[in-house]
Amino acid sequence: MDTQQVPFKVTAVRFVRAVKVFMTSEVGGKAALMFAGLVALFLTLSGLNVANSYVGRNFMTAIANRQTPEFMRQAIFYIGVFAAFTIVAVVSRFIEERLALLWREFLTRRAVSLYLADRAYYHLDVSGQLTHPDQRIAEDMRVFTVTTLSFILMILNSSLTIIAFSGVLWSISPLLFAVAVVYAACGSYLTIALGRPLIKLNYDQLDKEASFRSGLIQVRENAEAIMLAHCEEQQISRLMRRLDDAVANFRKVTAINRNVGFFTTGYNWLIQIIPALIIAPAYIRGNIDFGVITQSGAAFAMLVGAFSLVITQFQSISTFAAVVSRLSSLMEAIERSGTPADASIEIVEGKERLAYENLTLLHATNGVPIVKDVSISIPLGTRVLITGPAQDAQAALFRATAGISFKGSGRIIRPAADDILFLPQRPYLPTGTLRQILVRNERAGKNPDDRIVQILRELNLEHVLEQAGGLNTEQNWEILLSPQEQQLLAFINILIAAPQFAFLDRLDATLGLERLHTIMQMLSESSITYINNAETAALRDYHDAVLECGEDGGWVRTVNRA
Repeated sequence: MDTQQVPFKVTAVRFVRAVKVFMTSEVGGKAALMFAGLVALFLTLSGLNVANSYVGRNFMTAIANRQTPEFMRQAIFYIGVFAAFTIVAVVSRFIEERLALLWREFLTRRAVSLYLADRAYYHLDVSGQLTHPDQRIAEDMRVFTVTTLSFILMILNSSLTIIAFSGVLWSISPLLFAVAVVYAACGSYLTIALGRPLIKLNYDQLDKEASFRSGLIQVRENAEAIMLAHCEEQQISRLMRRLDDAVANFRKVTAINRNVGFFTTGYNWLIQIIPALIIAPAYIRGNIDFGVITQSGAAFAMLVGAFSLVITQFQSISTFAAVVSRLSSLMEAIERSGTPADASIEIVEGKERLAYENLTLLHATNGVPIVKDVSISIPLGTRVLITGPAQDAQAALFRATAGISFKGSGRIIRPAADDILFLPQRPYLPTGTLRQILVRNERAGKNPDDRIVQILRELNLEHVLEQAGGLNTEQNWEILLSPQEQQLLAFINILIAAPQFAFLDRLDATLGLERLHTIMQMLSESSITYINNAETAALRDYHDAVLECGEDGGWVRTVNRA
C-alpha cells in the first residue's frame, strides 16, 4: 500500500508531467486556444481592476468635495466598468469550466485505457501495491483537473495584479508598497510552517474515506450473502472501524486548520487597517485627496492578495498536493504492473496448439510445488480432461494458462487471446443487454440473433430471454440470474465466439454431469477443442486424453482413444 509521504519536488515534477501530456495530446491544440483566450480575458480583467481603482478614487473625491456633476459622471463610469467586468468574468469562468472538462475527459479516458490494458487492474489488485484506484480515477482526476486549472489562472491573475497595482501603489506611497511585499512574504512563510502537516493528512483522509465507502459498496453488492450468514454485526464492526479511522484523521486536519485559521483571519483583518495607518496622515496634512485613501486601500488589498496566494489557498493547495501525489502513484503503479516482477514462466502466443514445456508452478506463500515439470502438447481436436486429487493443481494450470502470474519455471505455448477462451466457475457478466454479453466479436456472423435463440432453446434457457425482456434490454445479470444460468450464458458467449480452444474449470461441480455432457457435445459440434478441469473421473470417456494431477505435484498423462 502506498502510504509514504511524497516529497514536494517529486509532486511538482509529476504535476508538470501531467500538464505536458495533456498539452501534447490530440486535444492540446484546442486546449491551447482556449487557454490563450483565458489569458486575454484575464488581461482585460486586470485592466478593468486598475480602471476601477481610479474611477473609485475620483468617485469618492467628488463625494468629499460635494461636486454633483463630477459625482454623476464618475457614477456612470462606475456602472460601465462593472458591466464590462461582469461580462468578461462570466465568459472567462465559462471557458475555464469547459477547459477543465476537456482536460478531465482526456486524462480519465487515458487512465481508464491504461488501467484495463495488459491486465493492469488485476496485477494491482493481487499485489496490493495501490489502494482504491477507482476513487483515484473517478474523483481525484476530477479534482486534479479543476483545481490545477484554477490554480494556474489564479497565479496568472495574481501576476497580472502585481504588475498592474505595483505601479499604482508605488505612485501613492513607496513605503506602503514595501510594507505590502514584506507583509505578504512573512504571512506566506508562517502559513506554510503552520500548515505543512496538512499535505500528508489530506492524503491519508482521501484513502480512509475511500476505504469506508468501499466497505459500504461491498455490503450492497453482497447483501444476500450477508443476510444468509447473519454477519451483520461483523459488518457493522468493520465499517465502524473504518469510520473511526477517517474521523480520527479528520480531527487532526481540523486541529491544523484551526491553528492556520487563527493566523490567516488576523492576517486578513490587518490588511484593511494598514493602508489607512500609513496614508491617513498625508490626507490630514492636506497633501492628498480623500479618494486616494480609498484607492490606496483597494490597491494594497489587491497587491497583498496577489502576493498572499499561498495564505488564501493553503487548504486547497494541501489537498491538491495530495491528489497530485495519489494520481501520480496510480500512473506509476499501472506502468509497473505492465511488467510483472516474476517473469520466470515464459508464455508464447500465436500458435495453433496448447502445450506445457517443463512447467513448474509454485505456491506464492511457501514455494511448495503445485505441479512439477509438466510437459504435454494438446493439438487442435484433442479433448483433454484434467483431474485427480490435487484440485489446486488443476486451478493453477487453468489460471497460469490464462496469463495469471505464478512463481515457477518453464514455458506455456498457447493460441492468441481470441483463439483460446476460459470459462471459470464464477464467470463475470457485465451489466448490459443479452446481445452484448453473448456476442462480443465479429465471429458471430451476420445474423447472430437467430443463433442466440436456437442455443438458448437447446440449453433450456428460453425463460432467460423472457426474463431479460428480449435481446436489447439492459440488465444486471448477477441479480437477475442464478449462478448456473450465468455460467451457461458465459458458455454461449464462448460458443458464438468460436475460438480454437476452450478451457473449462470444474463445470461438473456447478452444472452437473448431464448439462456438462451437453456443453461438451456442442463444443465438439462447433469444432472447438476443449480442456476440462473436472472433479469426477466419470468424464474420461468423453475425452481423448487425461492428465491426472497428484498431491505432491506429480502428474500422469494417459491416452483415452476409443
